[in-house]
Amino acid sequence: MVDLVLGPAAAPGTEVSLEAGGALMRRSVLPGGIRLLTESVPGQRSAAIGAWVAVGSRDETGGHHGSTHFLEHLLFKGTPTRTALDIAAAFDGVGGEANAATAKEYTAYYARVLDADLPMASETILDMVTSSIIDADEFESERGVILEELAMAGDDPVDVAHEAFAAAVFGEHALARPIGGTPATINATGRDAVLEHYRANYRSDELVVCAAGNVDHDRLAGAVLRGVAAGGWELPADLAPVARRSPSLAGPLLGATSGLAGASSSRAIARPFEQANILLGGLGPSATDERRFTLAVLNAVLGGSMSSRLFQEIREKRGLAYSVYSFAAGYADTGLFGVYAGCAPDRAEQVVELIETELQRLAREPVGADELALGIGQVRGNLVLGLEDSGARMARLGRAEITLGELTTVDENLARIAAVTAEQVRELAADLAGQPRHLVAVGPRDDALPLP
Repeated sequence: MVDLVLGPAAAPGTEVSLEAGGALMRRSVLPGGIRLLTESVPGQRSAAIGAWVAVGSRDETGGHHGSTHFLEHLLFKGTPTRTALDIAAAFDGVGGEANAATAKEYTAYYARVLDADLPMASETILDMVTSSIIDADEFESERGVILEELAMAGDDPVDVAHEAFAAAVFGEHALARPIGGTPATINATGRDAVLEHYRANYRSDELVVCAAGNVDHDRLAGAVLRGVAAGGWELPADLAPVARRSPSLAGPLLGATSGLAGASSSRAIARPFEQANILLGGLGPSATDERRFTLAVLNAVLGGSMSSRLFQEIREKRGLAYSVYSFAAGYADTGLFGVYAGCAPDRAEQVVELIETELQRLAREPVGADELALGIGQVRGNLVLGLEDSGARMARLGRAEITLGELTTVDENLARIAAVTAEQVRELAADLAGQPRHLVAVGPRDDALPLP
């Protein structure tokens, strides 16, 4: 493991590397404070590259809400040297994939191509990130596209329930805001505000470039510097990267951040759906919490698979729901943990009681050896299988740099997962069960919403 927070690669010209299983991971800090992370995987014929900035929806200030999502769309709409069609055709012409993702704490623009086409992908992605025109006509056109995207999400009861759940758990905190904005904020945000957000946050010292697959680190470093310089960004030789997001807001237990909702709550959202879409949970560990590996095993045991307790009890034994699962999300200073179930409205009360019963049982009694081994095996297998393509490996580098602050091998993570004990799972379950509980249901008006 390499600690990227306290390690030596904190200034331009410094580097760390880590080798395991034939793959070589390297992290360099380039002029301008650009961070470059690569994982060279022998035998792969693909390569994935991503340009990341540690700016997400939680970082938007008044008048800029929705700007992060706007930029995710607008950076594909053209630069001084490429039209939107040029960008699309560049990747389509080589059978590649290009996309972007907005999250609460970062935004990423990425592509996956044949290894021979990595120079094109690097040049195109960096041109988009450094030189977007944000044309006024394109801006208004994309406003309509985003509003349609939000309308589509508003027609999905699961999306509606998850957004309402985050709002309930995080209260007035910025993490409660929808990543994509709302129709009101998208309609209220003007081009000048988005342009201001772009210029303030898209800088060399904020830029993290990650690549994985058949990648040559030194060659890519040169391509990155040429691409950024072509976009007109200055690259001071002594400019260090911006500091990572501080977890200083974290509280003593699970990261109870100032401004978060502090008491149990319930909310019913009436929509003309057949099912009640239920979410029950509360605060959880932060992304960097040492118990994150315990959380992964706990999640597998409680509701992360077809053999999990919730799936077996609610779906298999009683036939009360088709979809039921537990989930977790971690951020720099806090997190959330919850359970989702979709069921008939007249079964909602029974389903909520069963969810609560299973969580309390997990908090009281350590899991048995066989069940623990099953959960550990599932998490370990998911980790390895999830890294079978270069895109997943590239994304792992981005999260390591922006969120975790440490670079680890797969074997190190597998060992951490294998070391989780039954008592650690029980202790974490007790912490989760002791948090204020928030209950959300989306469905017909006669939904029953009893608080646990």
